[in-house]
Amino acid sequence: MTSASPAVSSTERASDFTGRQTPWSNEAEQAVLGAMLLDQDAALKAAELLDDVMFYREGHRLLFRSMLALTERGDVIDPVTLRDELLRRGDLDRSGGMEYLGGLIDVVPTAANVEYHAKIVRDKAVLRRLIEAATSIIQDAYEGRATSVEVLDNAEHRVFQVAQLRRAEEFVRLKELIWPTMERIEQLHTNQGALTGVASGFNDLDRLTAGFQRGDFVIVAARPSMGKTAFALNVVQHAAIERNVGIAVFSLEMSKEQLVQRLLCSEGLVDASRLRRGQLHDDDYPKLARAAGLLGTAPIWIDDSAMLSPLAM
Repeated sequence: MTSASPAVSSTERASDFTGRQTPWSNEAEQAVLGAMLLDQDAALKAAELLDDVMFYREGHRLLFRSMLALTERGDVIDPVTLRDELLRRGDLDRSGGMEYLGGLIDVVPTAANVEYHAKIVRDKAVLRRLIEAATSIIQDAYEGRATSVEVLDNAEHRVFQVAQLRRAEEFVRLKELIWPTMERIEQLHTNQGALTGVASGFNDLDRLTAGFQRGDFVIVAARPSMGKTAFALNVVQHAAIERNVGIAVFSLEMSKEQLVQRLLCSEGLVDASRLRRGQLHDDDYPKLARAAGLLGTAPIWIDDSAMLSPLAM
């Protein structure tokens, strides 16, 4: 590591409220900046994964911000152009000066590991934001100015904001997707006519869709009392029992007891209206017992929490 280093501020020395050191990696931050100085492609990769706020040291944030500005203008990043950009912004001294800039290149012999080091920087940033969010949530709970529902809503919002720091992972270069997609196409060609997704149990529907595919977002729409829930539960029942596919059911209207009754009647071929009225026939009980045995071992989970938000799901 380079011996030259910008002064560490009191904020950078601070630990969290438990007395433990705040998560950060000086080595990883220096490695990313050094790689960006060595290679233009490394600078582009780092820019895809990081924002300047993810760097813990103020000097490193200033350096990264200036490098991004050079990249956006299409300029080469090297110690000379970076120094000029820092001077233009009035940030040269606060970022460590020319001695520190020159030392960054010596931190890493190659830019090949820039993505690995960038992910370390981002991971530490996520941990710091989680600590900040948790501290705020604890303060809200102790102050008692808001209801428990409001505190929970604010807690969800803060944690969701932290999760946004990881959004860069959602972007994948096209070249990394081409060959896996071609392999998938080859598999489809080899297994012509085969069901490639999760079967619904409705043959005509499966012939049209080839089953529910990974990543599908399917909306079942119809007027009230047209059988939407019955259809969905039939799909759940078939996928879990016949295909052993794990299913999570979130119900905003029916209770879990009502859903289980429907599943039992469907699997046992028992009239649900007779069950609701308590007018079951003698031969219905063995059918329900058999259905209970199958459903009891099926990988189905039900959540009927009221006012369930997409974030909670």
